[in-house]
Formats: sequence, structure tokens, C-alpha cells
Amino acid sequence: MSDYRMSAGVRARLALPQRMLIGDGWCSAKDGSVSDVYNPSSGEIIAHAATATAGDCERAVAAARASFDAGIWTGLTPAQRGRILWRAADLLESYADEVAELEMLDAGKSFAGARNAEVPFAADCLRYFAGWCTKIEGSTKQLSTVPGEDFHIYTRREPIGVAALIVPWNGPLVQAVWKVAPALAAGCSCILKPASETPLSSVRLGEILLEAGVPPGVFNLLLGGGSSVGQLLAEHPGVDKVSFTGSTEVGRRIIDAAKGNLKKVSLELGGKSPVIVFEDADLEQAIVGAAHGIFANAGQVCVAGSRLYVHESVYELVVEGIGRIARDMRVGPATVPGMDMGPLISKRHLASVNQMVQSGIAAGARLVAGGQVIDGQGGYFMQPTVFADTRRGMEIVDEEIFGPVLVAMPFRDGDDIAAIANDNQYGLAASIWTRDISRAHKTAANIKAGILWINCHGIPDAAVPFGGYKQSGWGRENGYESLLQYTELKSVVARL
Repeated sequence: MSDYRMSAGVRARLALPQRMLIGDGWCSAKDGSVSDVYNPSSGEIIAHAATATAGDCERAVAAARASFDAGIWTGLTPAQRGRILWRAADLLESYADEVAELEMLDAGKSFAGARNAEVPFAADCLRYFAGWCTKIEGSTKQLSTVPGEDFHIYTRREPIGVAALIVPWNGPLVQAVWKVAPALAAGCSCILKPASETPLSSVRLGEILLEAGVPPGVFNLLLGGGSSVGQLLAEHPGVDKVSFTGSTEVGRRIIDAAKGNLKKVSLELGGKSPVIVFEDADLEQAIVGAAHGIFANAGQVCVAGSRLYVHESVYELVVEGIGRIARDMRVGPATVPGMDMGPLISKRHLASVNQMVQSGIAAGARLVAGGQVIDGQGGYFMQPTVFADTRRGMEIVDEEIFGPVLVAMPFRDGDDIAAIANDNQYGLAASIWTRDISRAHKTAANIKAGILWINCHGIPDAAVPFGGYKQSGWGRENGYESLLQYTELKSVVARL
């Protein structure tokens, strides 16, 4: 069992119900309702969080709309807005230990991983978009259709308005910042809705933004379930933009809900990302990279490299190497230092992943490692699992599992591998492992995915656009391309 002792500050914070931020004040749900927040490492209830009512949603949209229409945020100079976002990054880093502990407790992330990777990355994202505040520009144009007259033509980028930002449970802090930072940089007022499983770091983020100087009403926070609160935000005529990260199934519901006022929608959805290992790859590097690509965060990563394609000449060597890593991994509570893999997010999700694993066994896939739920620890743990000799048509090959489950298949002809890898409904990410730089880039050009890695997997950066092809979504997170999704483009034609 863990020797972890909760810090005094976090203990005091969790002793009180997690509140919402609407307009200029923190509040409970209008009807006083709360939901339980669980520690996935122990299965214990660690906090209670407000659950927004329809009335709370109305108040949050009204507060965001009022702040936007009054120009409270856009009335500041771009440099002033940039300094506030930069200050938020500094504050986030100053509270890094506390924020990392909150991520560990309700998202099942290791303290070291949250403290040394996720918190700094979120701060870097805030700084990246702080820099864009002063660089949102239009352009001038030439009119080519009217002879003999002069025109001055230009375009303007203007904030889209009120943005509803709906984030998942697998990356509560980072994915919240991925949406909040560009929305605020563009000049929007926003409403953040974290997953009901993982509200803790979002509440702390809201406090940090206010402390940094974000005016009341510009950032609002609603807590509660996606099927209720998220649905209401997607339907609301006072919302101009929805940015959603989650499952493809829920993404379709968001699209339907947004039709009423034809609000703009961006979606980062599911994935079944291929990892392609050619015969000339640095196999030691590829084996370790592929293992990390599927077992990081217990496979609960949208870009997890869950489909492994290996050239037949090195197939058994690579599969056995990954299987050996899987068998040697230490799986346990995120509160125990030195664990190689932590818990799944919930009892329900553990059952879903296990059902998929059992379907693979029943379908005749060769089990190289894992395949079992780990009982007796109180939390929600699954063995790192590797299947070999799988094939298209198996549920474990075709569907996203969102857990620590790798399915491996050999290939013979490198010219055909892109078509094989593309034979899936998703197109979020992929990685290619080879020493042949020409082969690497030619293969990357033929893979239908939004982000490709060569001789690495899962490397993020705030400047690199992130999103998917096909049923992996619409639009992009990160980079200037993300910022543009929170703007409208206006053309002005003036006859002189």
C-alpha cells in the first residue's frame, strides 16, 4: 500500500465541496446537488463537486455573454491580455506541487509525471498563446473585377464570442489549457466544463486565472456531467463556439446539439493510431518507444499507439521485446513512487477495457502479455496487455479501447503499409520507425492522420497543430491554427 500522506493544503481544499465559477463569484449548484469524486488509485471518494443545473448553465452563458458584449476583455490592449496569460503561467508554476497532487488524486497520474511534465507543459502553452495576443492580424487585398476605380480592401480577425470548452478526464489540466489559452488569446469569453470524474485541477486553474487578472465573467467554470451540462452548452443559442475533446460517439451528439444556431464546432475525438516498424529501424529504440506509446497513462491517451505493424522479418523480435517490457512493468497506485503504470480512471472504464481484452482472447488473438484485471489493490488496474497475430475485423483491432492494450500484426511489403494502416475509421496520429529518411517521409505523406512522428511517438508541443482526419475530428488544437478557430474573419471593401 502507499505511504502517501496528503498535503495539508490539498486536504483542506478537498474537505470543502468543489465550487463553480459564474460571473464574479464562486458558487454551489443552484439546487445544492453534488457528485462524488473518486481516487482511481484506491477507489475511495476524495471530494464532492457541485453539479450544475440548467439554471446554472443559463447564468454562466449570460455572464460570459455580458462580459463579451461589454468588451471587458477585448477592451484591454493585446499586450495587457498577453501579460495576464503570462502571469497565469507563472502562477501555475508557483503552485505546481499542489496542482500536480490534484492531478495525481483524481486523474491517476504519477506526481512526478504531473509535476515535471504536465504542469510545465500547461504553463508553456499559456505563454505560447500569450505571445499571439499581439500578433492576430488581417491582410490587404486587391480588387480585380471593377476597372477604373480605387478600393481599399482588408480583412480583420475578430473573436468569435462566447466559447464553451468541454474537456475529458484523461488530461484534465493540459487539455483545459489547450482550449482556454487560445480562446482567451483570441479575445473570447469562455465557459470551461471539465469531466465530472476530474474537476480538481480545473477549479484550481480558475482560481489562478482570476489571480492573474482575468476579469470577472470572462472565464466561467461549470461542473457536472457531459450528458447534461455539456449538452446544454452545445445547444445554447448564446454560445458561439464549442470545442470538445472526447469520444467520437459524443462528438456526433455535439454536432447535432450545435445545429440550432449553427455555432462553430471543433472536435478532437477518438483514435486507433498505427505504429509502423520497418526492418531497418533501430529496434531497441522502436521497442521502447512503442511500449511507451501504448502504456503511458495506462493507454488512456487519444494518440496511444494501439495498432502495431512490424515488418515480418523482425516481427517476433519486436513483439516479444514489447511483451517483455509489459510483463516487467510495475502497476500500482499513482500515489506510490516508481510505478511504471497507474490506474484506469474508473471501475466502469476498467470493465469496458477488460471486456475488449476478453473479446480479443475469444477471437483467437495470441496473448503475449497481460490480459487480466489486477485485483486486491482497491483501485482500477489492468495488466499491460499485448496481443499478436491479430487481424482486421477483430473488435480489438477496429475499435478504440482507450486502455493499455496493444494489437500487433506483421506486414511484408513496405509499399502497401500506408493503405493497411489507413484501413480504420480513425485518423488521429501515427508513428513510423525507420533509418531510411526517404521512406519515412514518403510513408508519412500517405498516412491519413493529423499528426505523424518519425522515430518517436507522442511528442507534444504548443506550437504544433494537433487533430485528426476522418472520424478523429474537426479542427486543430495548438499552434496558430488553434487560435484561428476562436476567431471570425471579416472582409471590408471600401470604395475610395
